[in-house]
Amino acid sequence: MRGKERLQMLVSAVEENTLTLADRMHLECGAVIVNQCFEQATSTYEHNTSQILCLNRKERGVGLSRNLALEKAGSELCLFADEDIVYREGYAQVVIDAFDKNEKADLILFNVQQSAGRQTYHISKKGRVHWYNYGRYPAYAIAARTKSLKATGVKFSTLFGGGAPFSNGEDSLFLRDCLKAGLRIYRVPKEIGEERARESTWFHGYTDRFFHDRGVLYHFLYGAGAFPLSIRFLLKNRKKFPADLSFFHCLHQMREGIRRGKQIEIEEKTRGKVS
Repeated sequence: MRGKERLQMLVSAVEENTLTLADRMHLECGAVIVNQCFEQATSTYEHNTSQILCLNRKERGVGLSRNLALEKAGSELCLFADEDIVYREGYAQVVIDAFDKNEKADLILFNVQQSAGRQTYHISKKGRVHWYNYGRYPAYAIAARTKSLKATGVKFSTLFGGGAPFSNGEDSLFLRDCLKAGLRIYRVPKEIGEERARESTWFHGYTDRFFHDRGVLYHFLYGAGAFPLSIRFLLKNRKKFPADLSFFHCLHQMREGIRRGKQIEIEEKTRGKVS
């Protein structure tokens, strides 16, 4: 497999026109588009000599979407993507070159310029991603060697993210699981695209649900360390919260979320879903 055919985009979309999406995203290589909508259908078309596989599915949840796209991936390299990302000219070669220059890398994280108010990360220098710095990268920053990733069996959580029972966090859990599986993750200061401004699919302000869901996520991320790290999170970000939200109210919501996370883990272990 040569050139841009080595890379395949794994696009998660909701109620999109898949026939025009590749053009709107400026895709330069093949893609698997999982479009969660109101029908079950599979189709293909050609975009700039590359094949686009479109999977329309009725189920909801970004974890389900990304897992299906990964299951169908067949190229040497893959790059996770969302429907609202517009890619820079030449991005595909940037991704391919990054892997060619770092043969040890199983996953590489790239910069995508995020819309105003949604900035969560920026890679300023090349380096290794470890246990202490994996938790701030979105899924659309992640590219992988498809074979290496599939061999581990690591998948995205279906509990977290847009369309799932709880808010965001599926990307952090995914990277955590990749590290646990022994995959080598690197980051490079290369910008490959930008996010179009749109309403968040999960953040609707600092509500009780926000703090509760963050507590659930912290249980799955940190286990016994969830509660002290909840305190740290609230102290670090307290200036962002509305003045009428007390520290102890937010902490109570996060603690309730931690308890809910423990219950879910027990239930899943009982059903044999958690090892």
